[in-house]
Amino acid sequence: MGYDSILNWVTFDNPVDNAFYPFGVYNLPYDIGAKLWELLGGTIAWLINLLVPGNGLSTWLVSDALVNAFAIILMVLVIFAAGFVVNLTMIWQERKVMGRGMDRRGTKIGPLGYFQCLGDGLKTFMKENVVPKSVDKKIYWWALALIIGTAVLAACMIPLSDRWFIMDYPAGILMIYALFALAPFFILGASWAQNNKYSMIAGFRAAELMISYEIPMLILMTAVILQTGSFNINSIVNAQSEMWFMVPQILGFFTFFICAVAESERSPFDLAEAESELVEGWQTEYAGMKWGLIMLGDYFRGYVCCGLIVILYMGGWLLPFGYGGTAVPELVFLLRYSPCSSSS
Repeated sequence: MGYDSILNWVTFDNPVDNAFYPFGVYNLPYDIGAKLWELLGGTIAWLINLLVPGNGLSTWLVSDALVNAFAIILMVLVIFAAGFVVNLTMIWQERKVMGRGMDRRGTKIGPLGYFQCLGDGLKTFMKENVVPKSVDKKIYWWALALIIGTAVLAACMIPLSDRWFIMDYPAGILMIYALFALAPFFILGASWAQNNKYSMIAGFRAAELMISYEIPMLILMTAVILQTGSFNINSIVNAQSEMWFMVPQILGFFTFFICAVAESERSPFDLAEAESELVEGWQTEYAGMKWGLIMLGDYFRGYVCCGLIVILYMGGWLLPFGYGGTAVPELVFLLRYSPCSSSS
């Protein structure tokens, strides 16, 4: 290998040719992650090689094993970043729609008010971290971490196309729903750990509401799985290449949509956070950054709900009437996703 040019270190090889490539098909986020590391790691290797020609560290930084390791890490970050931007857009959409319904502009900071969400997020992170003395601190913190973690993990597992995914599991739809359904148990734990009667009452109410709507969602999901004959998300989407499942299962679609709105605790199913009766719901003793992360987790759950609707009933990333895929299937998925999030 030559040592006189950076192009000998930053090569942008085909990721599928990597000996440690973990997927059977092309994965776009992995490709982005691999190229990011080849740019960063290759530049570092080139600089080190300029100082110490022929060293082993430079070769190791651009080896297949290290490129694969950092490609996986960066792939997850890319998928999370995409989901995070969609979440910010959901918050912006909701506040704009509610503002118009109240005859006001809604958010106003930044282009069309889009940066208001970033400003509010920064504000919550700058608030003081207050923890009451009487809480059960282990459950108080662990429940918070698990509520947010499972919501983010479930959202990251929603594929935007057959090339934008973390793993193509044979039972992918069930794994997403299993992560999605853990929240009521963590909410009960968090409400109990706060040692606050208002939080406890609200926790029971929130968990009861969520569980009561998860049961019909699972039954409706089973109907789609039976029609498809597979738990695999790609198989479910490909089965709708000629006709969306929303057509033969129109009642199931509307029922699933209503359950998804209730599961996300959006209006008119936001009783779990009725301030006049329950203070701030089960989140009463979670303030500042903790409250902001819980709210972000709620929107991630809404992201999962909208993603499931698009996958199960609206053909995912495929064009309808047998036209198949497009050059940018992720955009097709998000364009179908947007009306669901606006309605929610």
